[in-house]
Amino acid sequence: MSLNVRRQLTLFIDDQQSQDIEDIRKRYNPVQFRLIRSHVTLCREHELENFDQIKENIKSLHLGSIVIHLDRVVRFSDGKGVMIAADESNPGYHHLRQLVLKNLGFEIKFLQPHITLMHPRNSMCTDEIFGEINKINIPETLFFTEISLIEQEEDNEWKIIQTFKI
Repeated sequence: MSLNVRRQLTLFIDDQQSQDIEDIRKRYNPVQFRLIRSHVTLCREHELENFDQIKENIKSLHLGSIVIHLDRVVRFSDGKGVMIAADESNPGYHHLRQLVLKNLGFEIKFLQPHITLMHPRNSMCTDEIFGEINKINIPETLFFTEISLIEQEEDNEWKIIQTFKI
């Protein structure tokens, strides 16, 4: 019997920057809160097939850090989910994706960074909850210095497999 295993490259939000975000997640989406810390996904599982090349690409990075500018809290998935959408312009994030995914032989798709507060798979937003979330102070800018390779078996908690400096 084979396990369903998912892998992603993720930018975890620093503890000092994430307290208000984690409070929202813990209160309104405790299942997702237990599965994974607040983060911005850098690369999805289908992009990681040639991980040896990706590792080489990451090892050649010397950026030090990147910045992601956040925009506003929005609902998605027929209003069930809630996320913090990133500002349209996040050149550091997009440049990092280009560097990590270079030389892989496929077109790198535009991926808008965001932070999921309520995942529609295991929570349900209401107008009242959305109003409460909008009262909470969301950071405008996040700084990242590491990329984490994470893995999830079945529906278990995501685990960090390896961490790389940006």
